[in-house]
Amino acid sequence: MFTGIIETLGEVSAIDRDQTNIHFTIKSPISHELKIDQSVAHNGVCLTVVALQDESHTVTAIDETLNKTALGQLKLGSKVNLERCMQMNARLDGHIVQGHVDQTATCIKREALDGSWEYRFKYDASLGNVTVEKGSACVNGISLTVVNAAVDEFSVFIIPYTFEHTNLQEVAVGDLVNLEFDIIGKYVARLMNR
Repeated sequence: MFTGIIETLGEVSAIDRDQTNIHFTIKSPISHELKIDQSVAHNGVCLTVVALQDESHTVTAIDETLNKTALGQLKLGSKVNLERCMQMNARLDGHIVQGHVDQTATCIKREALDGSWEYRFKYDASLGNVTVEKGSACVNGISLTVVNAAVDEFSVFIIPYTFEHTNLQEVAVGDLVNLEFDIIGKYVARLMNR
């Protein structure tokens, strides 16, 4: 369980293919604090730490994960949003995030405003996911408030702190991002469709 509040940025330092799996080695300021078998969200994808080095850790993405997320587009040097799982005695600053990406979306707008940024993302609505204005959505693991929502797209506004401390600064029009929709909204949508 996560909150969508990014703890730090990591950098992809190695990519190793093993049949249909990919092992990503990530250099980060928190790698030395991690443990083998610990869950860490990487761009919003919950992955298990399988190896540790001095200042880096390795996680494995299986074929199913690679097919449903944008992790397969990572390259050497790519910045990755990292968040360790939440502690049950801590404040929930973002929203309830499972680290289970629902689908990807394409960035269709990135506009620098006077002191903030607007991003707009388009997704495949046929998968049944929905956003609502003032609701939450998780983009690359970042808990964000939906500003404008349509059937298959939504926009968010980004404050300077979030822009500077996440990999949104590298997201351009045409790029794929990972989306996790609000868990409560998903349950309500599923119940309404029964």
